[in-house]
Amino acid sequence: MNQINRSCPEQNIAAVVVTYNRKELLEQCIKRILNQQDFFCDVLVVDNASTDGTAQWVQRIQDSRVHYRNTGANLGGAGGFHFGLQWAVKAGYDYVWIMDDDCLPHEDALKAFWDVHTQLKGAYGWLSSQVLWTDGSICRMNIQRVTPFRKVSDFSSEQSAAVAASFVSLFLPTSSIVTYGLPIKEFFIWADDLEYTRRISQKERCYVVPASKVVHAMAVNADGNIVHATEERMNRYSYSYRNEVYLYRREGLPGWLWILGKYSYHSLQVLISPTDNKLGRIGVIWKGFFRGLRFHPEVEYVEALSTPNCGE
Repeated sequence: MNQINRSCPEQNIAAVVVTYNRKELLEQCIKRILNQQDFFCDVLVVDNASTDGTAQWVQRIQDSRVHYRNTGANLGGAGGFHFGLQWAVKAGYDYVWIMDDDCLPHEDALKAFWDVHTQLKGAYGWLSSQVLWTDGSICRMNIQRVTPFRKVSDFSSEQSAAVAASFVSLFLPTSSIVTYGLPIKEFFIWADDLEYTRRISQKERCYVVPASKVVHAMAVNADGNIVHATEERMNRYSYSYRNEVYLYRREGLPGWLWILGKYSYHSLQVLISPTDNKLGRIGVIWKGFFRGLRFHPEVEYVEALSTPNCGE
């Protein structure tokens, strides 16, 4: 399913979905994408070497819009999106719709993006959906930022400016990918989306589109916080703390103050909470901080095709 053959419609869009061992959620996600109202959209499934039969299931799908590639290893969300965006650009798509496998778009989510795209005449870096949790409330993990330090609080306007967003339903022209590069694969997990969208918003106007709604089918509606992490997931937070240092040091003194304030606050939360392994949790926070000081990954770029490729 690696060959892509299409007729190059005006709305030449690929949904890039990164998955890892969540076949049941992936099935719902793909079904929602293929059933978008009034829109033809290909689906590029990036599989981070799942072991739950994902490959066999996807390859049985009888729909020419669905395409599959296995990365050969678990590259994390950051590596998966790096892989997927590069694939989309090289395949000649004009627009990319990014999401995780537990993202369930409403049937008019893509249409809402395209309506705003048309109104703005393509003059934007990216567009981001309103992300809901399974009970219809706002998903706390995916609230966009109106500044690097403040989250969006109003979803009532047709579109509103934002500077950072998650990869849970992000729409962007491939020209943005070519100009500003790919997500940093070395992030592995967490903050790769904030870094990437902030990289673009430093140069382009970017927007939240509240009419484009998706459900993030995560188990709990909560921000990531090591205070509440289970023991087996605790070390994953080292990526978050390391990556945020890279992200916020680019904001100058306000960024450094934000990082030091947040990490000190998280440390205090650990100390006064009833959680176990307090020293271990605080160690993860500050080891991540010092790893971030030495973290200098390179941004990689991908070249656009000189002519649209409708028969890769």
